[in-house]
Amino acid sequence: MTRVLGIELRRSAAISTAIILLVAGVLLLFFAEGIEFATGWMQLAMTQRLYLAVLWPVAMAAGAWQARREHRSNVAELFASTPRPAAHRTVPTLGAMAVAVVCGYLSMGVAGGLWIIGTAEYLPMSVFVVTAVGALALIAAAWLGLAVGRLLPSPVTAPALAVAGLALLLLIPGATRPRGWLALVFSPIYEMNMPDAYTTVPARASASQAIWLATLAIAAVMLFAAGNWRIRVAALLPVVMGATLAIAVMPHHDRVVNAAIDPVARELVCAEGEPRVCVSRVHSGLLPEVTPKARESLAILAKLPDPPTQLDEDTTTYLPEIFPPWEKDVVLYRVEAGQNGHLGNETHALAEMVSGAFGSPPRCEEYAGPDEKLAAAYWLIGREPVADDTYDAEVISTAVELWQNLRKLPEAKAKAQVIALRQAAQNCTVGDGVLPRSKR
Repeated sequence: MTRVLGIELRRSAAISTAIILLVAGVLLLFFAEGIEFATGWMQLAMTQRLYLAVLWPVAMAAGAWQARREHRSNVAELFASTPRPAAHRTVPTLGAMAVAVVCGYLSMGVAGGLWIIGTAEYLPMSVFVVTAVGALALIAAAWLGLAVGRLLPSPVTAPALAVAGLALLLLIPGATRPRGWLALVFSPIYEMNMPDAYTTVPARASASQAIWLATLAIAAVMLFAAGNWRIRVAALLPVVMGATLAIAVMPHHDRVVNAAIDPVARELVCAEGEPRVCVSRVHSGLLPEVTPKARESLAILAKLPDPPTQLDEDTTTYLPEIFPPWEKDVVLYRVEAGQNGHLGNETHALAEMVSGAFGSPPRCEEYAGPDEKLAAAYWLIGREPVADDTYDAEVISTAVELWQNLRKLPEAKAKAQVIALRQAAQNCTVGDGVLPRSKR
């Protein structure tokens, strides 16, 4: 059987299918919407799942194309007349297509992994589960394509199936409203877009999807190998059973993935030495890049009375709403990975860290605006605020104006106003006029 499988891999559409999936997947990863997976391994796994929107229909079309081989060669009656069991004829084809789509999908992941392997150090087991479900989705798609291609051996079957597969994935969310969790059962791409640094896929969600996809694959095998209508009708049984079980396993609330947070990914990992600098575990690979700038910012802030003594990553999430502990002597800084996997916005990181000292406790109603925080931070640094992609032009313009007004004051008075801004921000009492503004 192994020899037969090897021949099938060489002579069938398997190798070309794997190459198509690999090329399409890599192009999607790196060029579709920018490199959205640079934060870490879970983000890569979820981004791969998102692009099943394209790969899943391609796998279905490849299966349908492969299924026409016997019809094109006019050997169906010859094979049917041989005494060999049907499994001997179908298993190599099924195996070859499964190997092809899995290899293409995993190779796509390897290409993305090579991009982030130097900085992505946090690798939870759930990454392998999410990837395995994605591979299972492609196996089900390829086998379903084989089944449909054998039932409808027409040249238009493959392209029509690709269009139908894409339409199905896009229509599932609308068809299942208002039950968003139901879309997650039947769609391997739902809620996989733009994952946050701490996002994860719950085990129950992956289990539900795996059940549905496995039963769909079983039904496809039955259809592909069926020799009569009774077996084809019986193929509906695993579909119904799988859907029922998958629905029972999936948590019955919306935003199952969007609201799922990995608490281990949020845990702080600290650099050696003092002052203390910590980042979340998912960003632990960026700690060597964050630490020098963080300690430089703490040295600048030492000019203030009762200055902060440590810098931690701001691990705030808003869905669900979770805030890190608030301490007056700790600066919170939002760590972001750039598209190259290294520290994002590195040019302006120092100013961002210094401005973090003018932050306010969670749910504070009167807090310092970004223009005020930047003006105070750049006054302490000793240079004019510069344009930053993080802020719009109006914020930068106002920050420059406030910084210039501070520069016009005697140093002692300017420092007093900067100190007043920090105290007001910490006490949630920031109002108009804390920093001097030009008269309009």
